[in-house]
Amino acid sequence: MAIPSANGKKIQGGEDVVNGGEEHDMGFDPSAPPPFRVAEIRAAIPKHCWVKNLWRSLAYVLRDILVIFSLVAIAVYLKNLTWVFWPIYWVAQGTMFWALFVLGHDCGHGSFSNISTLNNIMGHLLHSSILVPYHGWRISHRTHHQNHGHVENDESWVPIPEKTYKTLDAKTKLFRFKIPFPMFAYPLYLMKRSPGKSGSHFNPYSDLFLPNERPYIVTSTICWGVMVVLLLYLANLIGPLLLFNLYGIPYMIFVAWLDTVTYLHHHGYEQKLPWYRGKEWSYLRGGLTTVDRDYGLLNNIHHDIGTHVIHHLFPQIPHYHLNEATKAAKPVLGKYYREPKKSGLIPVHLINNLTRSIEQDHFVSDVGDIVYYQTDNDISGKKKQ
Repeated sequence: MAIPSANGKKIQGGEDVVNGGEEHDMGFDPSAPPPFRVAEIRAAIPKHCWVKNLWRSLAYVLRDILVIFSLVAIAVYLKNLTWVFWPIYWVAQGTMFWALFVLGHDCGHGSFSNISTLNNIMGHLLHSSILVPYHGWRISHRTHHQNHGHVENDESWVPIPEKTYKTLDAKTKLFRFKIPFPMFAYPLYLMKRSPGKSGSHFNPYSDLFLPNERPYIVTSTICWGVMVVLLLYLANLIGPLLLFNLYGIPYMIFVAWLDTVTYLHHHGYEQKLPWYRGKEWSYLRGGLTTVDRDYGLLNNIHHDIGTHVIHHLFPQIPHYHLNEATKAAKPVLGKYYREPKKSGLIPVHLINNLTRSIEQDHFVSDVGDIVYYQTDNDISGKKKQ
């Protein structure tokens, strides 16, 4: 159904464009063109927030690696206390793998340091260690930032057009829309991307990459392969069961963190947010559909990745300046900035946002330049009105 937006444009969605939550402004249309420009947001951010400190970045790497190896040492020492200690280790180590990913993510954006070669070396070391092909991910993630909020051109957790959605088989819908399967989708995404898209992050001839980028993909795939060989060697050295406990299960926890956090960056807000096509899309409007999240105790551990709106608009800003940059930009953003709900020590409040969105946000209309998620009642369990 098409309904008019505040700027006179028709938007495609369901009757539930606004779907609960008491904290948002019911009179505010998030799809309306903002009355400010990217340059005005940039000007509000203090100049020192753009400065990259190599030694500070390396200190975060050292901190995370020390924690990871300390956890391994404790686990090996206490390995006979299997079911008492292992679950704690799995969650803690998987969270630290996720922290490593975020630092590699900074390398991919060039916010780790001003030295491109060093960024790529560190990115390969950090990401290969957790089985992420660095350049393949870096390039597709760049595409995501350049096209955030665009129905067809975005790359991360993109909405599925209705026509494509109707062609999906039951197995694909199950893995995409039934908890917990979507939270473990990342390895599959690396191999074959999202429904409706083709290509692989490991294949230099994938549609994801330009011809001049192929050598980068070969390099990253080789590094990924070296890590796989190392894991096979370790499995032979210490036994597959111990390696599975030390690395395999934490890897799955890391994947769950990655999929959960990246999904909630762009989904699950109390008020449904728009996606764009054609002339309605712009870099600014797409970036303003991202959502900040508070992860409580984990904010510092995973390097403030929940502070995401300003990061999406200005990925060159180092993670350790994002909170200050966001605070400075909020007066310019006004209602286009959605204040995150405060978390306790553990962000259990986000479970409801995650499950509700995955149960309701299934596809978008094939027509219209401003669209909202719609629900497939057949898989959501809801009866049509």
